[in-house]
Amino acid sequence: MSQRPGRRAYLLVTLFALLLVLFPFLFWYRTWFGRKLSDSQIDEYLADRSAPRHAQHALVQIGERLSHSRDVSRWYPAVIEEASSPSLELRQTAAWIMGQDRKYAPFHEALLRLIHDPEAMVRRNAALALSVFGDPAARPELVSMLRPFTIEAPAAGTLKYRLKLGDYVNPGTKVALIGDMEVRAPVPGEVRSLDRRDGSVVQKGDGLADLSADQYHVWEALRALYLVGDPSDLEAIERYLRPLPGMPDTIQKQAASTVEAIKSRTQSSTPTLNP
Repeated sequence: MSQRPGRRAYLLVTLFALLLVLFPFLFWYRTWFGRKLSDSQIDEYLADRSAPRHAQHALVQIGERLSHSRDVSRWYPAVIEEASSPSLELRQTAAWIMGQDRKYAPFHEALLRLIHDPEAMVRRNAALALSVFGDPAARPELVSMLRPFTIEAPAAGTLKYRLKLGDYVNPGTKVALIGDMEVRAPVPGEVRSLDRRDGSVVQKGDGLADLSADQYHVWEALRALYLVGDPSDLEAIERYLRPLPGMPDTIQKQAASTVEAIKSRTQSSTPTLNP
């Protein structure tokens, strides 16, 4: 006759099952940026140079407070400091925050540096933020958001694709290997073309894949150009006045509003001749 497991065995099994649930929860809880932080925790996270995700969590919480009109000016110098971080995510998040207070001149100055950042997502966030300041320096990057994006080879070597036509990629998605080097998508979009033959040798700067403009980036760029666009931007904007694959009707409506705003500004700024 077999012996039934004792109470200790049942407790161990129960504990093991609890840990299987608890560990993923704790990991999610520690990394979820929506988790509210106290003022002291924000200070602590910003000071923690060993964990960039802590600093990003703090920045997100600062941005959330700012979006609800809470005074977070005590952390403004830290936001500007993170705008010079070697971390892409921190620079990108800092740019987003700085577009929420156009009255703070040092934010404007920092954004004018970020508009030339080597990473596309940082430049795009900086451009959107600069439009809130009414700065036309945002225009070239905003117009580029309306156009397809070409992923370029960061180095020379043998190419091996990790995607196919029609795939949708997000920033950070692996798109190819060049030798042992991973190539990841800098921006979101659908793969419209693969520019090289799989297995071929490419040189640094060669185009690897063309991505369509992302609908959400198009929407935000059109809204920003409503504020700072000028007549030279109309050709890129007017493309979205007609239905396009993957673009909702709201894009057409926003494009029409943006065109109207630009033409209205142009007419109001044109001097009239006295009779």
